[in-house]
Amino acid sequence: MGIRDMFGRKNFIEKLSLRELQAEEIRLRNRLERLKKDIDQIEKKKKQLFQEGIGADILKKKMLAQEIKGLDMEQKLKLKDFTTAQKQYTLIKNLIIVKKYEQELRKTGLWEKLANVEPEQLEQALIKVNLDGKEFDEIVSNLNRVFEMEVAEFEETEDQTERELMKAWAQVEAGEADVEEAVEKVVSLDKDLEEEE
Repeated sequence: MGIRDMFGRKNFIEKLSLRELQAEEIRLRNRLERLKKDIDQIEKKKKQLFQEGIGADILKKKMLAQEIKGLDMEQKLKLKDFTTAQKQYTLIKNLIIVKKYEQELRKTGLWEKLANVEPEQLEQALIKVNLDGKEFDEIVSNLNRVFEMEVAEFEETEDQTERELMKAWAQVEAGEADVEEAVEKVVSLDKDLEEEE
C-alpha cells in the first residue's frame, strides 16, 4: 500500500512511516522545482514573443497574440499544479514533524486527538499550519489551536495575509511604493497577525 492510499483512512497517521513520508517529501520537492522551472520558461517565452511583436505587422501580432494566449493557459495549468503540489508538500512536511514527535505528542495526549480526527479534517489542518522549524511547545500550541479554532477563522487570517501580499506586490509593480516600504509593511503585517494569535 502506497502513501497516497493511506490518506482518507481512519487513523492513517498511525500507519504512516517516517521513511515513506521522507521519500514523498523528496518526490514533491523535485516536482515543485520542475514545475517552477517550467513556469519560468513559459514566462520567458511569453516575454520573448511579446518583444517579437513590437513593430511587427498586424498579422504577425495576431499570430503572436494567439501563441501568447496558449502559453498563458499552459502557465495557469502549471501554476495550479504547483499550488496543489505546494499544499501536498506542506502536509507531508508537517506529517514528518508530527511523526518525529510522536512519543512526546502521546505523552501530552495530543496524539489521540490527531489519530481520532476525521482524515480530511486532519489533512486540511496540517496544510494550513506551518510546523517547520518550530520548537516542540510551539508545535503543540499550533496543533491545539488548529483543532480548537473554527476553520473559517483560520482561513480568514490566511486570506487576509494573501490579500495584503498581493496588494503590496501590485503597489511595487505600479511604482506606487518602493520595495523596502512594501517589505516593511508585509513584515509588520506578519507581526500583527502573530500578536493576534
